[in-house]
Amino acid sequence: MQLRQLIQSLPKATIDGPQDQEITGVFADSRQIEPGGVFVAVRGSELDGQKFVADAIERGAAAIVSEVAPEPGVTDRVCWAHVPDARAAVAAMACAYYEDPSAKMNIVGITGTNGKTTTAFLVHSIMQKVWTRAGLLGTVQVDDGEAVRPATHTTPGALELQAEFQTMHDNACRGVAMEVSSHALEQKRVDGTQFDVAVFSNFTQDHLDYHGTMEAYYEAKRRLFDLMESQVGEKKTTAVINIDDPYGQRLIEEFKGRLHILSYGHGVHADLRLGREVQTVRGTEFQVTYKDREYLVRTPYIGRFNVYNCGAALAASIACGIKARSAVRALADAPQVPGRMENVGSRDGATVFVDYAHTPDALEHACAALRELQPKRLITVFGCGGDRDQSKRKLMGKAAAEASDLCVVTSDNPRSEDPREIIRHIEVGMEGKRYQVIPDRSLAIRVAVNVSEEGDIILIAGKGHETYQEIDGKRIDFDDRRAAYQALKTKSV
Repeated sequence: MQLRQLIQSLPKATIDGPQDQEITGVFADSRQIEPGGVFVAVRGSELDGQKFVADAIERGAAAIVSEVAPEPGVTDRVCWAHVPDARAAVAAMACAYYEDPSAKMNIVGITGTNGKTTTAFLVHSIMQKVWTRAGLLGTVQVDDGEAVRPATHTTPGALELQAEFQTMHDNACRGVAMEVSSHALEQKRVDGTQFDVAVFSNFTQDHLDYHGTMEAYYEAKRRLFDLMESQVGEKKTTAVINIDDPYGQRLIEEFKGRLHILSYGHGVHADLRLGREVQTVRGTEFQVTYKDREYLVRTPYIGRFNVYNCGAALAASIACGIKARSAVRALADAPQVPGRMENVGSRDGATVFVDYAHTPDALEHACAALRELQPKRLITVFGCGGDRDQSKRKLMGKAAAEASDLCVVTSDNPRSEDPREIIRHIEVGMEGKRYQVIPDRSLAIRVAVNVSEEGDIILIAGKGHETYQEIDGKRIDFDDRRAAYQALKTKSV
């Protein structure tokens, strides 16, 4: 692609310098620059790309895209695009360089505080069953239609995202299910992506260390729907929204008449209505009513919150043109989502579940789901992450203590903080309740398993699929599932 053609994608850019060369790629990291590449100087939270412009030019960059005007003489050597927003520029250039691959597939973007990963897995599973090949982008893994690998980010950066879309299209994927985080929306990583469906799962407290306020956090989530409304192209877009959630109701009011909305929930006003749930340790059955037709859904997942996730996945699949009956059938064989209410095993009549619940709302719902199985006791092992929103710690403690018969409070990615100080914040919400403090997470899991009795359920919450602990800036190998399995294996009788 010629540079002149590529920079036409930049909104409100002032261009100076030679534009007639072929380019070799677009880069936001100067260390990756190849001769003939375009370097976009993005201002990050920790690093300012402008500081690496000289290095990019030294490495052979053909063009610089920056929020700063060029110094005299620089444009004799390279083309310089002066733009008002480098993040928007890198997204626009990524889409142009990869020739808008998202426009050629069904793209389902899923946002919300909880349920993104499971809903994305479910949509992907339905797409695979019906269309054979589909892509998946999310917190746990990436499936490009041919190979599956662990994910590094919930939502990749703009350049990586469009490259992934291109690979998925080349691999004959007809659709893609992807998680869209509030950070990604704030940082404009998905700008330019052509969505067919945007899903809003729910909204509760999280990430206030980044967004500052709940309103700012909501506005970041809302941006997905603003983007879909303003996108160009021929796609028939649909907003799939949880009508039972107060913020979902707000979103519906704000976009009524602006987007086609397909709501889901338990209320009579839901377009896709959920109800009559029956839960066992092997899964859940529930009724779905859509366009005056009723469907019996069987899923291996447990918990009322997973009924919502299934409802979101069904609505999104229908919005993509998949028949309701085909989507319902596909849910019966849905895969286990790693670290999402994952049954690790049993010993002496006690069963262990591992779940990613790391917000007060998610922890409350995870405990409620296991309570529906009517255990003799519910034992919950949990902690809170360091260097994150401190205000939710006492709320996590309160949620766990009120829903459990016994809690074991432990460490969970303390990062640069003292685990004991984090635990003290958690204990504020647990006054008068029964709990034990064991900062060593491995020991905490062993103790919970060893004190369990026949009929008990143990919930290990917070880390889910993660295979590490972040302590003092280092990542140490640790997997809740492996630790639980070993504890069950060596349980004291």
